[in-house]
Formats: sequence, structure tokens, C-alpha cells
Amino acid sequence: MAKDKSLKPDSNPSKRKKSSTNAEEMMDTKVQKKKKKMEVEEAPVQIPQVTADDKKQKKEKKRKKKCVTETTEQTEISDTAPVLEGEEDLSPEEKRVLERKMKKILKKEEKKRLKAEGETLEKTEASGPTAPQQALDYLTCWAENRAEWKFQKTRQTWLLQHMFDSEKIPDEKFSVLLEYLEGLRGGAKDTTVQKALVLVEESGQAPEDKVVQQRAQRAREVIQLLS
Repeated sequence: MAKDKSLKPDSNPSKRKKSSTNAEEMMDTKVQKKKKKMEVEEAPVQIPQVTADDKKQKKEKKRKKKCVTETTEQTEISDTAPVLEGEEDLSPEEKRVLERKMKKILKKEEKKRLKAEGETLEKTEASGPTAPQQALDYLTCWAENRAEWKFQKTRQTWLLQHMFDSEKIPDEKFSVLLEYLEGLRGGAKDTTVQKALVLVEESGQAPEDKVVQQRAQRAREVIQLLS
């Protein structure tokens, strides 16, 4: 009697089990891929927002840019600055520190140079005609070159204040000043007369003082001229 093949037990059950497992894994992989694709499509579009970290990064970029600029300037200065002994052995950071110090030193030297030039200029201007000399030149111009002479209140005021001092206005200039005083008018004339009267009174209290007596003599001449 022939055996029914349909009832014959499976000769390789492990192979069948393995095929089933592979099919399941392939299905799982397809499902996972499909899920990921759907998540990507459904994910909302994120709008970039400026956070504190972004601001910090921008500040850091600016700082780095500034450092690069300073380094460039320091490099230009270092080209003209003297090379110090042992400088070639320094690290880049130490060189930058040294260059900053050299920059400060050069700035100080530049300020000193400008200050010295300013003082030299002031001395040059100060070495010009002094106030007494200018006043006497003004008086001489009045006497000798009337066409070019121009009235200057500052010069006249100085002459009126020191007219009784023989050290500042010599005798030969005082005689010219008396001629100049003939045209004196107004408050300047009254003030000059009052001052002359005071000097005459003071001379009586110091008869032995040559300086006081000399001023009193000039004061008498002024009073006689303007009274």
C-alpha cells in the first residue's frame, strides 16, 4: 500500500522557521521606514530664534575681529619697534603682551615730544617783545612816525601805570611821555592827576628815600602839565 505524501512530516522545520523570521524582519523594517517618513513629513517647520547663546557667539566674533585688528596694528608697530633680547623665544601670547607695552611706550614718547614742541613754541613766542618794550615802541612810534601810529589802549594803560618808575621808563622816554600826556582827556586824565598827588604827599613822609623823591618829582611835572 502506497504512503500518502501529504502526511509526510516536514523534513527541514528549521529552514521553514528561518524563512518566516526573515519575512517578519523585512516587514518590520518597511514599517519603521514608513513611520520615519511620516514623522519627517508631519514635523513642524522650526523658525530659528535668536537665543542668548547666539548673542554670545556674535559678541565673541566681534571680540575676535577686534583682536585681529589690534594684532595687525601691533604688528605694524613691532616692525618699527626695537627687537628686545630674548623676544624670539617668547610665545605668541607673550609677544602680544610685549607689543601692547611697546605701543603704550611709543604713545607716551609721542605725547612727550608734542609737549616739548608746545613748550618750545611758547618759549619762542615769549622771546618776542615784552610788554614794557612794546609800550615804549608805541610811544616812540607816536613821536617819530605819527602816520603809522595807531592808538592802543593797552599800551597807554601800561605807560600810565608805570610812568613814575624810572627803571621801566627812562628819563629820555619820560620827556616824550609828557608830550603824549598833553592829549590825555576824560577819566584817564583825572586818575593820573590823583595818582600824582598821592605820590607827592607820600614823598613828605620819606624825605631821604631817593626812589620816592624821584617819583614825586615826576608826579609834580605831571600835575603841572595836566592841571
